[in-house]
Amino acid sequence: MSTGREIGSAAELQARIAKGWKPNRYLTNMSMAFFANTSDYVATSIFPICPVDFSTGYYYIYNKGDLARDHVKRKPKFGKVSPAQMGHTDATYYCMVDQIIVGINQIGAQNYQRANVPPSIDPKRAKNRFVTDQQLLHLDILFANSFFKAGVWENEFEGIVSGSGVTPSGNQFIKFSDANSDPIKFFDARKRQIRLDGRRMPNKLTLGYDTFLALKEHPDLLERVKYTGSTANPAQVNEKVLAELFGVDEVKVLYATYNAAEEGQKDEMRFICEPDGALLSYTTPSPRIDEPSAGYIFTWDMLGDGNYMATDVFEGEGGTHAEFMEGLLSTDMRKTCDDLACYMKHCI
Repeated sequence: MSTGREIGSAAELQARIAKGWKPNRYLTNMSMAFFANTSDYVATSIFPICPVDFSTGYYYIYNKGDLARDHVKRKPKFGKVSPAQMGHTDATYYCMVDQIIVGINQIGAQNYQRANVPPSIDPKRAKNRFVTDQQLLHLDILFANSFFKAGVWENEFEGIVSGSGVTPSGNQFIKFSDANSDPIKFFDARKRQIRLDGRRMPNKLTLGYDTFLALKEHPDLLERVKYTGSTANPAQVNEKVLAELFGVDEVKVLYATYNAAEEGQKDEMRFICEPDGALLSYTTPSPRIDEPSAGYIFTWDMLGDGNYMATDVFEGEGGTHAEFMEGLLSTDMRKTCDDLACYMKHCI
């Protein structure tokens, strides 16, 4: 005989709640997942990606001096000039394979599937997102170690604090957090040197997050834009404005963060790239056979499917009722020309 209050009906649930029972169903429209915004990861947008057929190989480097020298000479009467020299060297790349594996308990996953839990906690979906996020995080860490830190580039400058009797000398400049600094004049000088040494005008400025904040608030830069705003849209210094003021095609800010603590320790959140650094460089938008670039990211499709970042699922051993999801990536982030880049440390 039915009581009109079957288990699971609205009336039954209301009666249980009135007696103090608290429902334990999960929300289906939100969760607290601290995955990074994918736009924060910028490693592959700074230097061009160059797919390669083999994990290791060579590439040519034409001698800049030979290409820039005037070899054209007056032809002697009844004779000829000596052949011009156009030499080259070569360098190597080596794409290593990195891997991440995460397990999925097939038996435990049944509870989630039968309970109609939110998609965010679905084991396969969540761990696929986890693997992808880890690969992007790892790429940015590789970028930081390969390109965006002190000691990498031959042309390196260090910020100092101005004061009584203190003036920059050699490879020094006044920190951008110091009102006495002149960022536009400083970057103009760096652009001139790169244009002179590398025969290309730098087109990209990459900023650590704290360096970006200091430039946003620099009085000289604010003075230059203060009359461009309105009440509804006040003037502000952003990436686009900085690109226009410094005369580069693009300004990139490095927002990505990571946990530097080992597992089991208290979280230690840091920016992946040096927050007080800056990198001015010339890079091509894509690999070019007749163009130089300050750096390249060589990528190898280790599985032969055309992807240098791959995800796969495989079964665990019999009786374990487990499956595993793996992520693979193979890159070599290679500095290819010191003359086309300049790194600034301790900008603030």
